Amino acid sequence: MPASSDFEAFTCACRLAVADEDVLEPALECLRSFVAQVDEACSRFRPDSELSRLQRAGGGVASPLLASLIRTALDAAERSNGDVTPTLGNELADLGYGPRVEGGIIERVLPSESWRAVRVDDDGVLTLPPGVALDLGATAKAAAADSAAREIHERWGTSVLVSLGGDLATAGPDAWEVFVQDLPGDPCTQVRLGGGWAMATSSTQKRRWRSGALELHHILDPRTSLPAERVWRSVSVAAPDCVSANLASTAAIVRGERALPWLRALGYPSWLVREDGRVLELNGWPVEPRPRGLVSPA
Repeated sequence: MPASSDFEAFTCACRLAVADEDVLEPALECLRSFVAQVDEACSRFRPDSELSRLQRAGGGVASPLLASLIRTALDAAERSNGDVTPTLGNELADLGYGPRVEGGIIERVLPSESWRAVRVDDDGVLTLPPGVALDLGATAKAAAADSAAREIHERWGTSVLVSLGGDLATAGPDAWEVFVQDLPGDPCTQVRLGGGWAMATSSTQKRRWRSGALELHHILDPRTSLPAERVWRSVSVAAPDCVSANLASTAAIVRGERALPWLRALGYPSWLVREDGRVLELNGWPVEPRPRGLVSPA
């Protein structure tokens, strides 16, 4: 029988679902331990995280976990042509979201280009340009969901769904039913997600704050260092892995209307909610009949 458990991590609602209820407890312990390791490695909100220590030192040798997460973020920047970058830490802090990393800035390079100067060599040595602060929030949860789903499936042989605050990965042959809705009252849909596939939702409605008279959100356009124009309330994308789904949904928020031909070319099923609540479905958004499995929030 399928079973699930909800918990909180990364200040987000999370869920683990497994097809075999007998493995839920040990699998949940494994997942929570791994998520804690990811947080200790890459949180920019924790002064004791490995990433924060390396930032203060201006670089150094990263652990295999952190080095992998940074490489994943740099690959996402490459694949999105700089729309999804890991070098927005200080830009977010300048707008009032999180701590700033001090450093000598002679001339600030826009994050859409500054990521190109970040290096992680084969020995895990991290090189950071002056004044650049990493923020791995755009990809770390997605990478963690992919890794955790794969590990749980390989260790216990069960089909598994891992959802980490909107980043959802599955492993194993079973399909899952996923309920997709950003905020209560928003448009919603319930979809079939095939086993081994993933989904991510990016939103301009969550992680919001005020700065003077301005209301801001956390998805910045790396070419302006300002919150992306609110063309989309939210974008959900299904893909073969969660990192790909996340970079597509995040880049779509950044690109606005320009996201539509780009998403069509990618071929990933996508569900976009406009600022006025109208919905667009692209690439055969998976609206198939209900399969066996657990309803899980995206």
